[in-house]
Amino acid sequence: MSHIATILLLGSGELGREFVIAAKRLGTRVIACDSYDDAPAMQMADGREVFSMLDGDALRAAAEKHRPDLIVPEIEAIRTEVLGDLEAEGFTVVPSARAAQLTMNRDAIRDLAAGELGLVTSQYGYGTSFAECEAIAERIGYPLVMKPVMSSSGKGQSKVDGPEALEAAWDYAVANMRGDRARVIVEQFIAFDYEITLLTIRHKDGISFCPPIGHRQERGDYRESWQPAAMSAAALAKAQDMSAKVVTALQGEGRGWGLYGVEFFVKGEEVIFSELSPRPHDTGMVTLASQDLTEFDLHARAILGLPVPGSIAARPAASAVILADRDSDDFAFEGLADALTLGETDVRLFGKPVTRPYRRMGVALARAGDAPSAVTLAKQAADAVRIVYSPTTD
Repeated sequence: MSHIATILLLGSGELGREFVIAAKRLGTRVIACDSYDDAPAMQMADGREVFSMLDGDALRAAAEKHRPDLIVPEIEAIRTEVLGDLEAEGFTVVPSARAAQLTMNRDAIRDLAAGELGLVTSQYGYGTSFAECEAIAERIGYPLVMKPVMSSSGKGQSKVDGPEALEAAWDYAVANMRGDRARVIVEQFIAFDYEITLLTIRHKDGISFCPPIGHRQERGDYRESWQPAAMSAAALAKAQDMSAKVVTALQGEGRGWGLYGVEFFVKGEEVIFSELSPRPHDTGMVTLASQDLTEFDLHARAILGLPVPGSIAARPAASAVILADRDSDDFAFEGLADALTLGETDVRLFGKPVTRPYRRMGVALARAGDAPSAVTLAKQAADAVRIVYSPTTD
């Protein structure tokens, strides 16, 4: 493929923004699409289209208008059957239409992992009504986790400690699901020692892995991530084996090239598959500080058919999110100088035009002699950055 390629980017959030920067450094032309104008990636792209990714006619119209060399999904909520049709007509979908279709919904990817591939997962079931969720909970037992089969950034996810909290969790999941399916996954709560994201790159020469990324979550969304995460060689080998199996299975009729964020729970030497995203992962923002080639650089290289290193190293680093706490379209940031004088720190603000409660507006990055020290420093830097709202939004 010529390096001067046209990319149609479906979804234009903060991950898409960093991907656009990486892809344009390699000479590409990027058309960024999202449901609202001036999304973060649009600010860096060559062109933009504003439409809902769940509008199949609009999605097809954008593809036919721009005739991209690559269609690159950045979000889950996409009319994936249209991607399948476009792939069959000769368009290249990254990493494949099959990957987009199966990972758009947690039920499909979980059934692939547990059913077809035999990977170790938690016990689980699917509910389309509160009554079905009650039956699953009785079978699995408490505590459990309930989440929509399709959502993003942890929206709609709850830990349920007993039957008295089950209905509220159902209501919360339904209220926060994406798409048009009222369906949730109810799964056994794993008392894990830690959880990791294993960035797995499938490229023209095979499969490469980044060092594991540890992360902490609240409300189903990540708050800090660090790399490298400490884990035994045996546990890491199990995670790499499972990752290789699942990304290979997602190839379908496409090439399957690209970066995948594969999540695992780890308890002792037991490694349990959790979820997968066929694109750069939010916890992988740490690679902006930890790796010479970030997850976005690796994704761009892989999908363009360019060389990807077989061995990828990481220096100790961490990321910590900067969150909004209210709805506003009139705000500013303070404290950047404070954050940047704490040590080996950096701040990336995403350029989102509006704030919402718990919306990620930026990320603080830090390097240190070890990962725990980097986490402490990144959190201090994130805390130093303050979102200042106009008086009308207080």
